[in-house]
Amino acid sequence: MSNIEQTLSIIKPDAIERNLQDKIKNEFKNNGFEIAKEKKIHISKQEAEQFYKVHETKPFYNDLCNYLSSGPIIVMALQKNNAVLDNRKLMGATNPKEAEEGTLRKKYGISIDKNSVHGSDSLDNAKIELEFFFKS
Repeated sequence: MSNIEQTLSIIKPDAIERNLQDKIKNEFKNNGFEIAKEKKIHISKQEAEQFYKVHETKPFYNDLCNYLSSGPIIVMALQKNNAVLDNRKLMGATNPKEAEEGTLRKKYGISIDKNSVHGSDSLDNAKIELEFFFKS
């Protein structure tokens, strides 16, 4: 029985500024992900606030929202078996300095804020986040 899941991945402004989107997409493909949907968008601060609502009580919330809305992003629906967990593993720790060798954030991340990629942290959040960007 297959356990095909979809998860949201965002290639963040710092990675797009450095023209890393094709490299990052290839990493996903090389790790067995299929990019089911994708689009390049520039979201407003209000949309970023809505998207990151779960973090609104945290001290980094405002910076996070400013950052995500600071330039174009690429949002993707990635799919494969165990997509959520596999994407978390591939991305690595939030802080690139703590991320394992070979992970996306270790390779491409600049800082804890500019860590190049976002991925859903659970199946429930993946559904919510995919719905946010790809309203059917």
